Order: sequence, then structure tokens, then C-alpha cells
Amino acid sequence: MYTARAVAAVLGMSVARLRSYLRAGVVTPTRNEKGEMRFSFEDLVLLRKAEGLVEQRIPARRVRDAIKKIRDGLPAGTSVHQVALSEEGQRVIADDGHGRWHPESGQTVFDFQGPLPDSGGATVTSLENARAAPAAGQASPLSARDFYKRGCLLEATSPTEAGDAYRAALELEPEFADAHVNLGRLLHEVGDVYAALVHYRAALSLRPGDATAAFNVGVALEDLGATVDAIAAYRRALECDARNPDAHYNLARLLEQNGKPDLAVRHLLLYRQLTKKR
Repeated sequence: MYTARAVAAVLGMSVARLRSYLRAGVVTPTRNEKGEMRFSFEDLVLLRKAEGLVEQRIPARRVRDAIKKIRDGLPAGTSVHQVALSEEGQRVIADDGHGRWHPESGQTVFDFQGPLPDSGGATVTSLENARAAPAAGQASPLSARDFYKRGCLLEATSPTEAGDAYRAALELEPEFADAHVNLGRLLHEVGDVYAALVHYRAALSLRPGDATAAFNVGVALEDLGATVDAIAAYRRALECDARNPDAHYNLARLLEQNGKPDLAVRHLLLYRQLTKKR
């Protein structure tokens, strides 16, 4: 589970932007016994989808409204996380695997790129796409950024393919820190902690001030039972961002376990101060 601050840090969005998604009902985080918001991995993926659409220059309000309408219109037992989202002419397109539609209007979007009925496999290509298409045998190669964006879009529906996309990005650009962080997280989620740690550390070496990478290093080391190294990693995460409540909390817990209650109390108090201000 992720805190609001961790979600904002991982996605690179402001807390104010995150609050706007909350007000619009895009995600509905749970709350722990202290009343603190906790976001699931699926929430994080959905927010990443939303931010990806905003990066395509679709107004944030339109993205929020579209996701809310998708959520409100889905049948019981179906999750909005199962719906793929894409951009078409500054409009959001939803695809649940059975059909494509404009969430704002509810209108069906027909796929004119696929084979036509009784056409022997013939397809229709839009004039715009035909003009943009490269000459035969001269397909435009995808960039590292293209593979990274593909990975972000695939995480919700196909984590394995998302991982492959991040690996492709890193083959083209080994110093792509964000791809290292995301691939590390996917590996971590499936229990390959050692491999995840390699990518977290790679991201941190590329961006020494990356608080998310430093924090993830701490989590991975803790999962591996390397408590002393995890303590050092959480301290480094706090050097990058002293207002990270989760780093304070995890550090306090490990210090307490290692017989340093005075230091543990200090970080626990800082954790409480930071979470009260949310």
C-alpha cells in the first residue's frame, strides 16, 4: 500500500494534482486505523494512466471526468482498472476488450484499422495515418521514451509485457532512471527482490537525489533481511526528502528492533507530525 506522498513522488505529480483526482472520484483509497489514506498498486497504475493522458495534452479535467464516467457506468463486479485508456484527437478512448467508446459521450468507436467483414483480410487506413505512414521497409524505430510509455500503459493489464517494454527502453538507453525504477517495482511485486534491487540501485546511481529509488532500495534490503543496510538506505532516502513519512516510519521500526529506542522515537514523532498535516 502507498501513502499519498509516496504516490505523488512515484508519479512525479503534485499533491494538489493528486487531491484533484481524489475529489473527482478517480481513485478511492482506503484508510488505516489512524485514518491515513492508503493507495493500492491498482490505484497507482490508474493514476499513471491518467497522467499519461494528460501528457498527451488532454485537459486534466477531461481525463478526470472520463474516468469517473467509466467507473460509474461499469457493471457490478467490473473494475475500471480492467479498462484500457488511450488518446485520440485530444479525446479519451476506453477499451474493455469487447468494444471501444468515448466515455464522455458514450458513443461507440469503430476500429477501421482492423479487417473488414468478408473482405479477405483487407483493411481501411485513415487518410491521416496513411500520410504519416513511412515507406515500405522504412518503419520508424521506437525510442526509449516510446517503450517507456508503452510500459506505463501496459502495467495494469499485462505486467509481463510492461516489463519487456521497460527492458527494451533500457537496451536503447541504459541510463533511463525512470525505467529502472518502474522495472524494479514490477520485479519486486512478483518477488524477484534481488533483481529489483539491482534496478533501484541503478536508478539511484544515475539520480543520487531520487528519494523514491532510495526508499525502494530500503524496502528491498529490508525484505532481504539486510536490516543494517536498510537503515542506511532509509536514512539516505530522508537525505533526499526529509518529509517522507514512510521513510521515517520504516526507519523508526528498524531502529527499535535494533535496540535504539531513542532514535526510533525521534523518527516516529516526525512521522506523526508529517501525517497530521495531510
